[in-house]
Amino acid sequence: MTDIRSAATGYREGDEVMLVEGTYQGTHGVFLRLKDDTNWADINQRDGTIRSHPVAWLAHSAGR
Repeated sequence: MTDIRSAATGYREGDEVMLVEGTYQGTHGVFLRLKDDTNWADINQRDGTIRSHPVAWLAHSAGR
């Protein structure tokens, strides 16, 4: 189920995203949900790892 709070960030569950800042810059994945601290989101990275990243570091991606 999509977290209604994600609408404010412009991301929805299942959106293809890419990290455009930070240590993992260039990493592609799928947006899962916002954390309780809505400045952070869970991302399912291409290797199957689920990690939390700052929402400010994300951008929509066309996928690869």
